[in-house]
Amino acid sequence: MGICFLLLIVGFCWAQYSPNTLSGRTSIVHLFEWRWADIALECERYLAPNGFGGVQISPPNENVIITDPWQPWWERYQPVSYKLCTRSGNETEFRDMVTRCNNVGVRIYVDAVINHMCGANAGAGNHATCGSYFNAKTEDFPAVPYSGWDFNDGKCKSRSGDIENYHDISQVRDCRLVSLLDLALEKDYVRSKVAEYMNYLIDIGVAGFRIDAAKHMWPGDIRAFLDKLKNLNTKWFSAGTKPFIYQEVIDLGGEPIKGSDYFGNGRVTEFKYGAKLGTVIRKWNGEKMAYLKNWGEGWGFVPSDRALVFVDNHDNQRGHGAGGASILTFWDPRPYKMAVGFMLAHPYGFTRVMSSFRWPRSFVNGRDVNDWIGPPSNSDGSTKPVTINADTTCGNDWVCEHRWRQIKNMVIFRNVVDGQPFSNWWDNGSNQVAFGRGNKGFIVFNNDDWNMNIHLQTGLPAGTYCDVISGQKEGNKCTGKQVYVSADGMANFQISTNAEDPFVAIHVNAKL
Repeated sequence: MGICFLLLIVGFCWAQYSPNTLSGRTSIVHLFEWRWADIALECERYLAPNGFGGVQISPPNENVIITDPWQPWWERYQPVSYKLCTRSGNETEFRDMVTRCNNVGVRIYVDAVINHMCGANAGAGNHATCGSYFNAKTEDFPAVPYSGWDFNDGKCKSRSGDIENYHDISQVRDCRLVSLLDLALEKDYVRSKVAEYMNYLIDIGVAGFRIDAAKHMWPGDIRAFLDKLKNLNTKWFSAGTKPFIYQEVIDLGGEPIKGSDYFGNGRVTEFKYGAKLGTVIRKWNGEKMAYLKNWGEGWGFVPSDRALVFVDNHDNQRGHGAGGASILTFWDPRPYKMAVGFMLAHPYGFTRVMSSFRWPRSFVNGRDVNDWIGPPSNSDGSTKPVTINADTTCGNDWVCEHRWRQIKNMVIFRNVVDGQPFSNWWDNGSNQVAFGRGNKGFIVFNNDDWNMNIHLQTGLPAGTYCDVISGQKEGNKCTGKQVYVSADGMANFQISTNAEDPFVAIHVNAKL
């Protein structure tokens, strides 16, 4: 207690590392570009019943409307003000979503775009999602208000005013990221406007924030506006609860800015995770699943309690951001499900599942020239609703990976095994591996090119279990494979290379 009290004096007691999910809920899902009305429904009809802890939403604040190219996904990352109206919905719909999701125990995490405003070439006018006037050339944003005094132009030492050299820490943090007008977060006025926006969201009931482009801000400046934040709304959170903070810091090694620079503020996005896991599952560069035995810190990742992990995110699933060609996505469903299954079974990090929309990819010289395309939309630019098909998948080009049986059941698996140790590792020296989580769950992968038939120690109580990958437990039967665990904890696993999914997972809540 004494140490915690000391830490309270300096402003934190490890609270911002805790996701504030309901007890026993261990993952969040990024419902990328979803409308607030659809997220509210999804919380009630699917996320809460299936044990999802929360939702990362797209930026809720007013952004510039870009028409060339036509309303790209990245226009959401070009703020004009902190008013709550976007193509995802208005403030009334936003408040309704936060209330309804919280009421069923599903938390909302806001993607906070606070490093910058819109691009320098966004022009002047009211072509913004709330109709607010702005002038990018004169750096005038009266709806905040920000003026030319509130930007970093004077501090930036690059010739163009943009970041040119990622080995120059000051450039990365004081110059413009791809011409986005860089806010002067050393100024108390700017910090106060940012905190005012975040506090407004906290009052509405959000549980935390993804800090966009954190690498492009000084850690001390982030600390300064975080110190101005309120505790969470006591309607849904216990008194004194701090918002969950996870910072987008792309650190693949080789640059002076490190994820660890930001640990004082909260968790960081561990981009090495998906890049490395993709390389292993694809069997590139001589990698094999047997090497995953010391996955996590042993692979040079940040400490588990500082990591927000994911197989892919909205940037790198379309070749932006970090990770390159090794990143697995819904376009490669079979290896993708294996990677997400591995992530959700393994104890390292706090896990985020991706939920995407389809777009017409078009590769020219190895690059997708359509990587800018925004969400499924009507001719007037409004976002199409997420429709639900009879088989529980989604329509209107919404991919809804979080609804894929294998992924949804592994979200449940992670909840069941929460707090259990990593145990009973086995591998064949190649790409057949298995591990358990104490006496609650066990998972087996066959990523080799030959069939697998092996007896393994599961650590589980004796009985008949339903595999939650090929099916699940419904009533008193299994809709997929069954696994028989004998009195000594041993079980036989047979996984064919041509199985729909070459992995099997069992847990104590899927026992007959």
